[in-house]
Amino acid sequence: MPEISRFYGIKIAMYPDDHNPPHFHVAYSGSKAVIGINNFALLQGSLPPKALSLVVEWAVLHKEELLEDWELSINLQSPKKIEPLV
Repeated sequence: MPEISRFYGIKIAMYPDDHNPPHFHVAYSGSKAVIGINNFALLQGSLPPKALSLVVEWAVLHKEELLEDWELSINLQSPKKIEPLV
């Protein structure tokens, strides 16, 4: 799974040729989740509240880049790296 960003121990990735709706995968300290790009909703799994808050904060800042990476991924192209939350 191509990693597109990593910060505070949180790994953000996208699978190639994944299903709709547009989303990204998050892994953190044994927890896994799927987050929607359009509304930043938790679609699957769970994360500790603080980690989820950081992921949503990051996603809001990088929504356009996430949508661009989604298009690349569903077309079997490698997504671009996105700056981490600092």
